Amino acid sequence: MDNPRSDQPPYFLRSKRLGFRPWSEQDLSLAIGLWGDTTERKHGVQYWPLFLLEDGEHVGCCGIRPYDPTQRLYELGVHIRSSYWGRGLAEEAASATIDYAFEKLGATALFAGHKPKNNASRRLLEKLGFQYTHAQLYAPNGPRTPLVPSWAWAQTRLEAIS
Repeated sequence: MDNPRSDQPPYFLRSKRLGFRPWSEQDLSLAIGLWGDTTERKHGVQYWPLFLLEDGEHVGCCGIRPYDPTQRLYELGVHIRSSYWGRGLAEEAASATIDYAFEKLGATALFAGHKPKNNASRRLLEKLGFQYTHAQLYAPNGPRTPLVPSWAWAQTRLEAIS
């Protein structure tokens, strides 16, 4: 799938307004711009960068990472730059990623979490058909990092299409 930035790989997934492609070595400034903004925090997860199809502008990232690969369970994450909040891009990106996980990867379920006071993330997960499962302590950067409180949510394909 074409990419308006001819110096970058083509998109492997598209939603109505967004193009997904793998990260490239030339994307360091995009990652720094995304995770260096103190109003936006996402720790240690490498999701696919997202670009507006109309102009190629980088708006954030979204994707999945293994939760339990033997069971084909994945964790969903989405991170949109604050300057693009309120436009429905998180829902659009997450919805396309959910479809990709179930249809292309054969996921059996998806999990997601958010900090308890992050009501926008809670509302997004509810819109996407996720069901609250439990509170947990989560290591956002892996097992050697401090644990943070998180609310966990799960979705199966049946919940996604109902």
